[in-house]
Amino acid sequence: MPKLLTDQQVISITQAWVKSFIIGYSICPFAKREWDRGSIYYIVNRTMDIEYFLEQLIQECERLDSDDGIETTLLIYPEALSSFDDYLDYLDITERLLIEQDYEGIYQLASFHPDYCFDGSAPDDSANYTNRSPYPMLHLIREESIERAVAAYPHPENIPERNIELTRRLGRAKMQALLAACYQAGR
Repeated sequence: MPKLLTDQQVISITQAWVKSFIIGYSICPFAKREWDRGSIYYIVNRTMDIEYFLEQLIQECERLDSDDGIETTLLIYPEALSSFDDYLDYLDITERLLIEQDYEGIYQLASFHPDYCFDGSAPDDSANYTNRSPYPMLHLIREESIERAVAAYPHPENIPERNIELTRRLGRAKMQALLAACYQAGR
């Protein structure tokens, strides 16, 4: 049986992914600023309890409400939501919860999963790697910050297309290697 990684190792693996892939390949051109500022908060959730996940999501919204030093939070689920379909069901619930809790328009969720597959896309399409991560996770983002960043960025509407072209040009083998390297870098 593989050794269970500590929370810090899970965070280190996630940080390696953010630094080497998200920032290194400018998948999100706004991430480097927050990395440099140290304003990304990481939560590792090891339970298998969806109710607890939802409570924790709202707690993180409340943390962002009260702490301007945190720009964004990554909620990481290293032992849960391994099925992409289960993850999508959970994502749907979380989006409805944000609306119910009056956080719509305040916070936005971005979704990442090791088996991420865009609707209508083949599972082996390299473009899926734009949202593939070491672990299932949610990215909780301040909408106000997104609006400011997008307003200052030339042609933000081209970011997804650029990322798809980049990941397809790099190819599936390179994308798999980049993701695998994060596990080594984080241990």
